Amino acid sequence: MRIEILGSGCPKCRATERIVREQLQTLGLTADVVHVTDPQEMRKYQVVFTPAVVVDGRVVSSGHVPTGEEVSHFLGA
Repeated sequence: MRIEILGSGCPKCRATERIVREQLQTLGLTADVVHVTDPQEMRKYQVVFTPAVVVDGRVVSSGHVPTGEEVSHFLGA
């Protein structure tokens, strides 16, 4: 599984990455987690608002810091 956190590196983006990593650990899942800050890379996903979370090429969250429950849901738990 590949998870991309899209955003400039702002506090909300960092919080999103932290929550994703915590939920992966809690659920016992492994994934490549990458923080994408390049605007050109972000445009590929047509995301208007960050932070955004992309799981295996599909945007699953955008414009807010997801809760742990939301992250668990889009990780398939």
